[in-house]
Amino acid sequence: MKMKRILTLVCVTMLAACVFCVPAYAATGDVAGAIQGTWTTASQQIKMVVDNVVFPAIDLILAVFFFAKLGTAYFDCAPVKAL
Repeated sequence: MKMKRILTLVCVTMLAACVFCVPAYAATGDVAGAIQGTWTTASQQIKMVVDNVVFPAIDLILAVFFFAKLGTAYFDCAPVKAL
């Protein structure tokens, strides 16, 4: 059963690698230029995703943690009324 899971995981990983790989074609024989062009396009997309998705998500998570920590600090330091 464990071997079947490992084999399935390997097959899915290999299939994902085949689907998501992007070929870099060099029409004039300039392979380095083709790779640089592909990287330039990809780096612009990566920057856009990081700026529009990753940073706002990290900001939201940090804000939630900050207010949770602020709340726990308030309740730890709040005076207790004597009966």
